[in-house]
Amino acid sequence: MVKSLIRNRGLIKALTEREVLGRYRGSFVGIFWSLLTPMVMLAVYTFVFSVIFKARWNAQSSSLTEYGMVLFAGLIVFNIFSECVGQSPSLVLSNVNYVKKVVFPLEILPWVSLGAALFHAAISTSVWLVAYLILFGLPPITVLLFPLVILPLILLIMGLTWVLASLGVYLRDVSQFVGIIITITMFLSPIFYSASSLPKEYRILLQINPLTSVIEGARDVLFWGVMPDLVFLGIYLILSILVAWLGFVWFQKTRKGFADVL
Repeated sequence: MVKSLIRNRGLIKALTEREVLGRYRGSFVGIFWSLLTPMVMLAVYTFVFSVIFKARWNAQSSSLTEYGMVLFAGLIVFNIFSECVGQSPSLVLSNVNYVKKVVFPLEILPWVSLGAALFHAAISTSVWLVAYLILFGLPPITVLLFPLVILPLILLIMGLTWVLASLGVYLRDVSQFVGIIITITMFLSPIFYSASSLPKEYRILLQINPLTSVIEGARDVLFWGVMPDLVFLGIYLILSILVAWLGFVWFQKTRKGFADVL
């Protein structure tokens, strides 16, 4: 898995750039949509939830903008997951021409999808940081730990993407199933609410959700200035590496039949 990433890093970079630029090709604003979209969405979330619904993340808080900022921080994490996993069943199907080429490393397609998702996440995080700077002042030093917090999730996503990309070739219903799962996961993740606000009998639903700890950890380092639990993070990282490796092995074992199916 690591050898493939290192050996094909140049190709992955080139395909990622093409993927990002291809989304905005032909539009008047072009690549600036990647900056404009999170700016608009942050403003909309802040206005709707804080001004119209008068939602507050903490009952003691009187800030009109805190809820929108905290919500958007959670969405940055979730969007990485939804963008990669949502596209995974069609990764191979939408690149049939690569399947016919024996020399093309099909296993890098999930890396390309992840690279595009991380690009958009980086833009959204930059917008979030600028908004924090304007509204609250200098962000906490713990923001530097944000990449470390999401690293286990990135590896977990890669494992899931390899498995779903392979299954999507043989079972065309996978894409429909994944769409439903992503929607359910969004509402079972502490994005629009804090994990502590749920009744105790329902918290088990959040605890079995692998996004919960990452979203909460991202908020801690970005907004609250709280250090992540490094022991838990280390355990999560080890398990994510295992999932990524198993997903990679599954993809490599099943890719032999792609050409016959397609």
